[in-house]
Amino acid sequence: MDKGTFNGFRRYHNSCHVCHGPDGMGGSFAPNLTESLKALDYYKFTEIVVNGKQSAGATGDRVMPSFGTDPNVMDNLDDIYRYLKARSDDKLGRGRPERMPG
Repeated sequence: MDKGTFNGFRRYHNSCHVCHGPDGMGGSFAPNLTESLKALDYYKFTEIVVNGKQSAGATGDRVMPSFGTDPNVMDNLDDIYRYLKARSDDKLGRGRPERMPG
């Protein structure tokens, strides 16, 4: 576990897990990001995080707010993506990862 991926885990669970669920597995408000990142590249992921997204769902509109002005997210966006991509690619399991020494 490199420092960036561990930081991404921490930042994700600080800002994103409320809607997207623990470990990126989805929740009642937002999709499973471990599946979404199988199709989304870094640039599309960034666009959605920065600008937000609205889509129609079976129970009404689903809205992801913009995080473009949130420094906790924007200053750590690469690490959040790295963490979620590792989860999506099955390179990192669920739960708190072991932190690298140093």
